Amino acid sequence: MADKIYVGRRKTSVARIILRNGNGKITVNRKEFEKAFPQFTNRDDILAPFKITETEGKYDLIVNVNGGGTTGQAQAVRLGIARALIDINPDFRPALKAEGFLRRDPRMVERKKYGQPKARKRFQFSKR
Repeated sequence: MADKIYVGRRKTSVARIILRNGNGKITVNRKEFEKAFPQFTNRDDILAPFKITETEGKYDLIVNVNGGGTTGQAQAVRLGIARALIDINPDFRPALKAEGFLRRDPRMVERKKYGQPKARKRFQFSKR
């Protein structure tokens, strides 16, 4: 059977995830997990769905993530993992939902407007 791909998004980051039975090996963009996400907070964010569902070390994870920064990528991966775990076992849904892992964070960067230096900042107004 072909592996199913799960998608997670955050800001401009898109993570495609394949979850397989295994011993907890995580590969991100063909790199080791620790090399791809050197910050502990991002690694903790990614592993959180496994901790909540008590499935640490039961699944191998193949992740392809691009766009955005490391924090956005980590949260995109977290959403993808949560969706994959629910597909495997629907009983995980209440626990993951309570933690907010199933919510796609809709916040995006606001576009820059013409006649302004940034999205909301204005050039200094001169009355005379």
